This record gives sequence, structure tokens and C-alpha cells, in this order.
Amino acid sequence: MANRLLLRRFSILRSTLLSSSSSTSSVSSIPSSSSSSSSSYILEPSRTFPFHRRSFHLGFSAPAPLRLSRKPKVRPRLITEDEFHRLADETIQDLQEKFEEYGDSVQVDGFDIDYGNQVLTLKLGDLGTYVLNKQTPNRQLWLSSPVSGPSRFDWDQNSEAWVYRRTKVNLLQLFESELERLCGEPITLS
Repeated sequence: MANRLLLRRFSILRSTLLSSSSSTSSVSSIPSSSSSSSSSYILEPSRTFPFHRRSFHLGFSAPAPLRLSRKPKVRPRLITEDEFHRLADETIQDLQEKFEEYGDSVQVDGFDIDYGNQVLTLKLGDLGTYVLNKQTPNRQLWLSSPVSGPSRFDWDQNSEAWVYRRTKVNLLQLFESELERLCGEPITLS
């Protein structure tokens, strides 16, 4: 079965190559033992065509296939579950306290803060709602923002902060810039 598939692939390749090349070819033909009038071709093992583990040489050279090297993804070390809960709870409690202070200094209709079931919700009335929650299996804090959309923050050991891997933005800096843009008043969270 594998030989038939290989011969079929070779036949398609041969017909493509013969139709696009000149009449002089270094592929030698020998008489076929089958009843059909088609010719058979001598196949020599080589590394020219990568369509099978054992490739075959057709009497001419083709460029070797390109090997694209990928940078290995560096995954951050997962922190322990206890460490995650400690860091996430501290961050959420600090944010809740600072948001309450910020709510007293800013004049936004519908400003409200709620924390329950490990979810911190910051409502800014018509300006939108922030939702920050813990994702224990992934050891991440997930944020839904009315400005930047959804983000997943991992704890970065080097900077000792929650960082979104795609954009390298810090959670606290993101809140500072977005809240100042939405409410018109600066807030210091870090």
C-alpha cells in the first residue's frame, strides 16, 4: 500500500516535472513488465524530495527544503497555589481600598465597587465596568476592561507585578492610565 502511494506520488511529480522541463532528462526509463504501455523509471535514494521518509533522486537537484527555526516559548514558572492566593488576594484588597479612596475624590455618576466570590467589580456608570477575578488553575488574574478589553495577567517574579504576557503591560499601570483617561483624575496604585 505504501509503495503504491509512493509510486502514485512519484507519477504525479514526474508528469509535472516532465511537462515543465525540456525533453532532455537524466531520468532513465526501462521497459515495464506490466501489460500497460507506460514506462517505469529508475529511482535512486537521495534527500532531494521530502515527500516521504525515504526520498528519491530524479537525476537533477532541487533546492533543499528550508528549515524554519522557532524561538522556544519561555513559559513563566507557575507559582504555588498558596502563593498565588496570597499575591492575588493582596492585590485585589489593595485595589479595592484604593478604588474606594479614588471614588471619594472623583465625580462619576454610578461609581461603585463590589467584591464577592473572588471577583472585584468597579462600575463607572456610563463609562463602563471593570471586572477582575482570580483564575486559580492558570495562576492568573483576568481583567475585563471597557477600554482595552480582556486581559490575562501572570505574576512576574522579576518585576514582582502582575503582567500581561502579550503586551508586557503591568496591571496597576493599566488601571492608572485607563482610569485617568476615563475619569479625568489621576490615580496612583503602584
